Amino acid sequence: MTRTAPAVSFAVVGNPDNRRTALFQEAVRAAGLPAARVVPWLHVLDGRAAFRAGESVRIDSPGEDPEVERLLRGVADATRVEGTGRWYRRFIEAVGTVREGVRAAGGRLLADPDDLAVLFDKRLCHGRLAAAGIPVPASPTSGPDAVRTPVRGWEEVRAVLARPGCRRAFVKLAHGSSASGVLAVETGAGGRVRATTSVERAPSGALHNSLRLSRYEDERVIGAIVDALAPDGLHIERWLPKASQRGRSADLRVVVTSGRATHAVVRTARGPLTNLHLGGARGDLAAAVAAVTQAGGDWETDALAVCERAAAAFPRTPCVGVDLLPATGWRSFAVGEVNAFGDLLPRLTGLPGSPAEGQDTYAAQVAAVRQDHHAHAPARP
Repeated sequence: MTRTAPAVSFAVVGNPDNRRTALFQEAVRAAGLPAARVVPWLHVLDGRAAFRAGESVRIDSPGEDPEVERLLRGVADATRVEGTGRWYRRFIEAVGTVREGVRAAGGRLLADPDDLAVLFDKRLCHGRLAAAGIPVPASPTSGPDAVRTPVRGWEEVRAVLARPGCRRAFVKLAHGSSASGVLAVETGAGGRVRATTSVERAPSGALHNSLRLSRYEDERVIGAIVDALAPDGLHIERWLPKASQRGRSADLRVVVTSGRATHAVVRTARGPLTNLHLGGARGDLAAAVAAVTQAGGDWETDALAVCERAAAAFPRTPCVGVDLLPATGWRSFAVGEVNAFGDLLPRLTGLPGSPAEGQDTYAAQVAAVRQDHHAHAPARP
């Protein structure tokens, strides 16, 4: 009698109306599988979440739901920047609860809460990458010691900026995402300071995320913003001069699935923040590959391999998005960040020759889970 392994069954911890959940559902259905069972983040946070035996459980972003944001960050206005420290503590506690529930039910969790605790703290993530020998921007705030002795405000940031080679730096929320709370700070002659940021400061002093970048040149305002963000935790790293494409600064988001770089997109901008939702634009990947070759490098071994090494630092998390920073002239690369939920790249298909060729990021993950499931699941008569 033919013996076949049982079909993979998915559940996704997500926000039901979120586009991430919808795109993952599309990939599951396209693979000919039953729809993934959605476990709302609200149910996780209020104790109603339940899991089932045999399920492969995906944890997706809790973002873009005002009530979930309120419960995690403790602020009623979802545009507010403050509260990421509280968000982090509650999020890590929540994914720990998910792990316990999945284990008790006899399911399989497709992410590791311990990895997530590092990925969502830029200081810890930067430290782990550096310890693994992966090139990263120089930082005085990486590693566990930086968590134990956090940056307390603008005065300490200003002292870092006065160090040799640190005249230009990125000041980031340790637990921020999507460029929330990021300031690209430059210092000049005579003590001048300028900051480019997605933070909009209201007359009341409240900080809000904005889709339009602001530029501040009054040190008192910059200092007030940093002082307001410092209690949530800050990470500072050197601002590396980046390569350009068509006169715009450029970097890349590379998705690594099951250890392989499967998707890549060039992001370009006129300023230092290339995030697509902040006015950045997708660049020309073929031109980037050609530029690496022209500079005497190899796209596979000099660029993609760095991303795969970065992902390998989080071996129990099967898919991450790596922010890859090409140096001026496309001659070398460093890793800016590794993102646990860095796969939201609609309509982007996999790299030629990769296991995901012709597939979007979600289809690639579904295929990878199915392959692993069938390789390890016991067959049944």
